[in-house]
Amino acid sequence: MSFGQGGPQWGSGGSGSQPPQWSNRSPDWAALAEASETRNRRRKWLLIGGGALATVAVGAAVAVAVVSADSDKQASNKPASQLPATADIPSNSTGPEPSFEATSAPPPLDPKEFISDVKKDTAPLAPDTFFPGTQLTMGEAVYKKGALASTKNCASAAQGTLGAVLTKNDCTRLMRVTYAKDGVAVTVGVAIFDTEAKALKAKVDADKQSVVQSLNGEGVPVFCRAAICRSTTNSYGRYAYFTVAGFTNGKDVTQKDAKVFATGDDLAEFTFRQIRRRGEAQASEAADQ
Repeated sequence: MSFGQGGPQWGSGGSGSQPPQWSNRSPDWAALAEASETRNRRRKWLLIGGGALATVAVGAAVAVAVVSADSDKQASNKPASQLPATADIPSNSTGPEPSFEATSAPPPLDPKEFISDVKKDTAPLAPDTFFPGTQLTMGEAVYKKGALASTKNCASAAQGTLGAVLTKNDCTRLMRVTYAKDGVAVTVGVAIFDTEAKALKAKVDADKQSVVQSLNGEGVPVFCRAAICRSTTNSYGRYAYFTVAGFTNGKDVTQKDAKVFATGDDLAEFTFRQIRRRGEAQASEAADQ
């Protein structure tokens, strides 16, 4: 390497070449310093320029990232009309959906079915359980219970034409009870048949002369044997029920005697409820089995 003109000069020569000749002139230090400074300045500008280019490249990369993020955000904020349809969205289900058979509760049992046929109406039946207690309360009225009776010879406890009606329609049993209040007494007779149809036929066949025989005893005197009394006839299920109400002193009943009518109606209503309760109890028991 030669530093200006001050460096050694090598030349070619023959076998008898001479040693190098050294110049006595000193190096131009000012020129050398200036050249070195120029090189240093050039290197500095190159470094600055490279840094600037790197900064521009980084800025561009950041800008691209920002634009990309904005694009993603805009895509995620699209209105529902631009979103994929439900059918396009993959389901998490990996198999068929389970199916269940439709079920329904069984219909409730009809209480009347249990009191409409002797084959279903099998609960114990007796006058003292059908007419329980020693008195009966209906609203504000309280009636004292008198005598009880039961017979399989239904006609023997009937008056007028009722005996023939009960026999014709195969009455199997006739239960009676008497209640009294304030000089008025009423006897209820419950005739029992094997089917609802026979009980209903007995009700239809009965006329104004078909009267249950009054039942005295237990503090109640004989009544409604010779005097005019008020009577009713009804049926529910395989039961036909009759009432006869009148004064215990033998007085005839007239249309104005509301007390007698009310007593007869109360006992007819109570008897109907007792028959219905019998059906409800048996239906409830059957449903629990």
